[in-house]
Amino acid sequence: MYKDIEKILISKEKIEKRIAEIAKELDGEYTGKMPLLICILKGSYMFFSKLSQEMKIKHQVDFMTISSYGAGTKTSGSMKMMKDVDKNIEGRDVIIVEDIIDSGNTMSFLKNLFSERNPKSVKLVTLLDKPSRREVEIVPDYCGFEVEDYFVVGYGLDYNEIYRNLPEIGILKEEIYK
Repeated sequence: MYKDIEKILISKEKIEKRIAEIAKELDGEYTGKMPLLICILKGSYMFFSKLSQEMKIKHQVDFMTISSYGAGTKTSGSMKMMKDVDKNIEGRDVIIVEDIIDSGNTMSFLKNLFSERNPKSVKLVTLLDKPSRREVEIVPDYCGFEVEDYFVVGYGLDYNEIYRNLPEIGILKEEIYK
């Protein structure tokens, strides 16, 4: 797999250090509360797992699968929900955990969807933020790293369901996805 990677952008050590910092911030914000962490599958599973492990406060977890990509590299703009959350979020502090925000369409859709379900609060945590690709205005409440407009894989992020298991974030060689 590494032969397909142009360059390692963010090391495993740097990722895990930043996740621990975010977990500590969330622990401070939600002390005495029991937030519901929602993992947006599939891409955020590694980030979500490590974040949940690093958090010291009590919290619950749930999972949601939504896509706007299909098999391509560009967002289609239309949302397809394959799995909704199982828990009722009414009156809950909800933390949406995402792998990457680029166009902002998915997170905008989710924030609107969840606000209709009357949560106490909704916060957005993302491992990577790519603001140069924004189509809708959305700003994460917590961000691991801001990245330039590269096609990145690893630490849960994929291309065509491959490369998720890389323990760091790498830039995929253009000839792989063009």
